[in-house]
Amino acid sequence: MISFCFSGHDTTAMAISWSLHLIGLDPEVQEKIHSEIDSVFGGDKSSPINGEDLKRLKYLECCIKEALRLFPSVPGLGRTVKEDFQLGSYTIPKGVTILISTFALHRDENIFQNPEFYRPERFLIDNISKTSPYAYVPFSAGPRNCIGQRFAMTEEKIVLANIFRNFSIKSLDQRDKIQASAELVIRPKDPIRIKLELR
Repeated sequence: MISFCFSGHDTTAMAISWSLHLIGLDPEVQEKIHSEIDSVFGGDKSSPINGEDLKRLKYLECCIKEALRLFPSVPGLGRTVKEDFQLGSYTIPKGVTILISTFALHRDENIFQNPEFYRPERFLIDNISKTSPYAYVPFSAGPRNCIGQRFAMTEEKIVLANIFRNFSIKSLDQRDKIQASAELVIRPKDPIRIKLELR
C-alpha cells in the first residue's frame, strides 16, 4: 500500500496534467474524446464509471498513452547489468548500473514517426502491435515494471472521463511555452493553465 500511495500520487497527477495540456491544444482529438464519451455515457454526466465503461474508452486510453510517451512520469530507469553485453561499438560490463532515458527513447524517430507530434492514434491496436514492447516503457518493462500501472491507468481514465463528460477544455499555453523539468517525476517548470467550459 505504501508503494501504491507514495509512488502513485505525483506520477498519476502529472500524467493527468500533461494529458489535459496536450488534449487542450488539439480540438480534433478532444472532439473524438467527446464523441467516444457520449457513445458510452449518453447524456449521463454523473453516474459512477464502472469497469465495462472503462473498457469502452479506448481512444481516451490512447490519448493518455500518447501523453505518457511524450512526458513519461519517470524520466529514466536504472538497471544493473547482469552480464557483459555489446551495445553498438561499446561493451557494457557486468555489474555497472545504466540509466535508460524513457524521455529520449520515446522520441526515437526510428520507432515513432514525427515523435514530437501528439498523435493518440499511434496507440490504436493495429498501430502499436507493430512496435516492440520495449520501445514504449512509461511504466518500465519486464520483472521490475511498475506494480501500479493498471491502477494508474484506471485512475487516469476515470478522472479524465469525468472531466470530459462535463467540460470542454482549452490549453492557454502552447507546448513551446511549457518547459519540462526532469526531477524524480517529469513536471512543468511553470503551472499548466487550462480553461474549462461547461458542455
